[in-house]
Amino acid sequence: MARRTVTILSDDLDGKETGDIQTVSFAYNGTSYEIDLSKKNRKSFDQALALYLDAARKAPAQRGSRRSSTRAATVTSADREWLRANGFPDLKDRGRLSQAATQALAER
Repeated sequence: MARRTVTILSDDLDGKETGDIQTVSFAYNGTSYEIDLSKKNRKSFDQALALYLDAARKAPAQRGSRRSSTRAATVTSADREWLRANGFPDLKDRGRLSQAATQALAER
């Protein structure tokens, strides 16, 4: 038996299903958004933002996700020996610890 999946896009504002739906991505106050709009509603969206976009300056591109600036705690060889003796026999000499191993260290 053959199976066919059909995706039907509709305008998020008026609910109309047309062949000219496009996803518009934008950000405001640090939050990114997406909205599916028909050609007519994209034009209205562009016109509404035009005044602000003309006066705005482009922000520098952000690379990757923001991560905490704090560094991970250093795991010593003694920590690794303790972990091996306490339920983590296959622990390697180098590399990241599993969440369970990190939690065990924190709770000892």
